[in-house]
Amino acid sequence: MEEQDVIASLAALAQPARLRAFRALVVAGPTGLTPGRMAEQFDVAAPTLSFHLKELTHAGLVDVERDGRHLIYRARYARMNELLGYLTAHCCEGAGCLVDDSACPC
Repeated sequence: MEEQDVIASLAALAQPARLRAFRALVVAGPTGLTPGRMAEQFDVAAPTLSFHLKELTHAGLVDVERDGRHLIYRARYARMNELLGYLTAHCCEGAGCLVDDSACPC
């Protein structure tokens, strides 16, 4: 993952509504969610949610697919894992961190 992609992904997630939407899509799994369902869940106006989903899509964190009259949004797990991998690469100078963060020397 290139640095500019990491910056775009982190910038997209650095907004509360987008972070909530992305987390909801991660929880929803491969079935994804419709914008209507997310708007109900977050009590957000449809145009506002549409803007936030567009930003997540442009950052490469979300895919959208048309299913008849509905749009289905899904988290891109591979992209999410690439981002996490970039952020944790060379952690503890390559020694590998322990599961318990309190035990990690870094």
